[in-house]
Amino acid sequence: MLSYFSANARAGESGDPIPTPTWLIMGTLSSELATHAERLSPRPRIYADANVPAGLVTYMRTRLEWDVLFVIEEDMLRRAPDSTHYRLARQLRRTLVTLDRDYLDDRRFPPDEGGGVLVIHAPDERLLSALLDRVNRAIFRQPGDGHGTPVVPLPLAGRKMHVHTDFLMP
Repeated sequence: MLSYFSANARAGESGDPIPTPTWLIMGTLSSELATHAERLSPRPRIYADANVPAGLVTYMRTRLEWDVLFVIEEDMLRRAPDSTHYRLARQLRRTLVTLDRDYLDDRRFPPDEGGGVLVIHAPDERLLSALLDRVNRAIFRQPGDGHGTPVVPLPLAGRKMHVHTDFLMP
C-alpha cells in the first residue's frame, strides 16, 4: 500500500505537478474564524498576558467592553513563554496587552510578525485603568455616540506602543 507521500513522490518523478496536501493549506480553527469574529463583534479584541492584573482585565471587559482573552484563565497558556503569546495573539487576530517591557525588544519580537503590542506602565491599577481609557478613545474607538465603533480590527498590527503616565497629560 502506498502512502500519500510516496504516491506523490512517484507522480512528481513523472513530471506531473505534485498536489499540495490539504493540511498544508488549511489554517487552524482559530485562524479561520478570527476574521469572522472581527466582523461579528464591534469590540476591540485583546490578548492579555499573565502580567496584566486580573482587576484590570475585569475593567477592560466591563467598563471598556473589550473582548479579552486572559491567559491566566486558560490552563494551556498560563505558563507559556512570551514568544508563544506573541505568536498566538497575531494568529488569533488580537492586540497583545501587557506590562512586560520585554515585548519592546524588536529582535526577539519583530513588529512585522505581531498583531500589535500595547505595553502599559503605571504605578498602580487606578492609573493603569486611566491609561486604558485614554488608549480606548485614541486608538480603538472612533468619535461619535456612546463608545463609537472600532477604528480597525488590529489598530497596532505590525507596531508596538509603550504607554505610561505621561500619556495621561493633555
